[in-house]
Amino acid sequence: MDYKFEVTVIPVSDVDRAVHFYRTLGWRFDAEFADDEGYRLVQFTPPGSPASIIFGTGVSNAEPGSAEGLHLIVDDVEAAREDLTGRGVEVSEIFHDKTGVFHHAGTTGRVAGPDAARASYGSFASFSDPDGNGWVLQEVTTRLPGRV
Repeated sequence: MDYKFEVTVIPVSDVDRAVHFYRTLGWRFDAEFADDEGYRLVQFTPPGSPASIIFGTGVSNAEPGSAEGLHLIVDDVEAAREDLTGRGVEVSEIFHDKTGVFHHAGTTGRVAGPDAARASYGSFASFSDPDGNGWVLQEVTTRLPGRV
């Protein structure tokens, strides 16, 4: 039995502002549905990703901006950071974690610069959408065994 993770819901306070932000990122606009009772759903997909995000009105009871640790896997964190900053997105400096394993929550344990050995899974940068939902760029150059 396969279980494919394909969608996550991002809680936002202003749907139109979120649409503008994710369009600015260059993400594919997949769909928008609305009804006359105020329900509205919007779906975007990052370039090259099999998974999408959904946000809207009446889609989530979560507090806007409460999503964190949303990972975007990239093969070059420096190039991805440059792409996003070129689109006007405020992105953290590249960092690695003091443990060399996985980043801590927030900014705890961050060490400036990419992983010294440029080990796969070891270098990060972060940014937030207008509501504060937190995204992390993670550089993966060689996948662990069994990973796509």
